[in-house]
Amino acid sequence: MVDLSFLEQDSPVAAVALLGAVVTSTVDGERVSVLLNEVEAYLGPDDPASHAFRARTARNEPMFGLAGTIYVYRSYGIHWCINIVTGLRNDPQAVLLRGADVIEGTDVAIERRRRTDHLADGPGKLGQALGVTGAVSGTRLGAGPVALVSCADTLPPYEATPRVGVGAAHNRRWRFVTKKGTKHRAPNTG
Repeated sequence: MVDLSFLEQDSPVAAVALLGAVVTSTVDGERVSVLLNEVEAYLGPDDPASHAFRARTARNEPMFGLAGTIYVYRSYGIHWCINIVTGLRNDPQAVLLRGADVIEGTDVAIERRRRTDHLADGPGKLGQALGVTGAVSGTRLGAGPVALVSCADTLPPYEATPRVGVGAAHNRRWRFVTKKGTKHRAPNTG
């Protein structure tokens, strides 16, 4: 099991550390693993684009939990998007998992996505490939169907860009993307 203490940092720092990490879901006995290559940070009450900016609600309650708690929301009433809570308890920060490469369970991801390409290259696609729904929201990594199984031994080269699909504070360069053509090293499983 991965030590989740690195997630107790502010979301932009934790987001970068998640690049090259492997996230695994086991849903209905079917396992899918992905290698994260795109993440986006949200800084809670100090960030007008955060779901926790205005108030604590039933929907965003998981964001106020311990680092490593999963926060799932529905985008446009269609797509389940998965976030990992960062920072300290009651400091509602999170990292949106925006994109990944499927590295295990490709056949399951294809079945869930009903296509053979673009399996996890967007937050809704990633959630669908992992089989994540709102039922996962509020669980902790490793204590439910989703686990962080490894982190990269060395940080892959990445770019920091403005966030995508947000109106407020869209110019904050808190979207982190592994540079194209990067060959990932074997992740550290300890």
